[in-house]
Amino acid sequence: MNWSALDWGILGPAFIAGLLVLATHVPLGTQVLDRGIVFIDLAIAQTAGLGVIAADALGVPEGGFAVQVAAVCAALLGALLLTWTERRMPQQQEALIGVMFILAACAGILLLAGNPHGGEHLSNLLVGQILWVNTTQLFWLALVSAPLLAALRLGWVQRFGRFGFYGAFALAVTASVQLVGVYLVFSSLIIPALATRAHRGSRRYVIAYSVGAAGYALGLALSALFDLPSGAVIVWSLAACGALGAVAVRPAGDRAV
Repeated sequence: MNWSALDWGILGPAFIAGLLVLATHVPLGTQVLDRGIVFIDLAIAQTAGLGVIAADALGVPEGGFAVQVAAVCAALLGALLLTWTERRMPQQQEALIGVMFILAACAGILLLAGNPHGGEHLSNLLVGQILWVNTTQLFWLALVSAPLLAALRLGWVQRFGRFGFYGAFALAVTASVQLVGVYLVFSSLIIPALATRAHRGSRRYVIAYSVGAAGYALGLALSALFDLPSGAVIVWSLAACGALGAVAVRPAGDRAV
């Protein structure tokens, strides 16, 4: 156990990145559960990642503005497709979301097949590089998260119907998946929302944000102390905090039973 590894200079930006991801993913996660389309985050995140992989395959410089445009365009195209399928085949929507995920994942593998660093790129996409976020990345994430959060809170997203939800989802996931990876995107969306499903109103959001923040803080600390991959440890920490929160902070009616 290495206590000197608890360095705010490294862990601080990563924790701030986690809070920015949670800012939009907690309210979106509650809507995902309410709609019964749990795997949409995996599908959209994988589609955004496919845009990044495709840009890299075309020789676009890594991390540049063109890569972000490719990721956003891929995610929005996925959102448009899901809007159409929900209108035409609502009963099969969850299955179609799963098909989109697996097709995007396999397309990414095929594009990386001839890349000598393909395995590394794929690992970064899935697990992320949260410990290596920089100020510029945090700034852009905040720049996307702030208006999205405002739009969600003020109900502007609902004005655009089905595409409003899918489009907001695509933008939020695209902004976060390149920093924290597909696994943490899914965990940040689903675990806090699932842990607080018995609550309603603002209380649910307060508890969900608390669960998420505790999970990121604990995961980052444990990964630093034991020199373990941060993304994987944070996922387990989020699950542990979610389970503890679901048991410890129950609605008043449930405690009385």
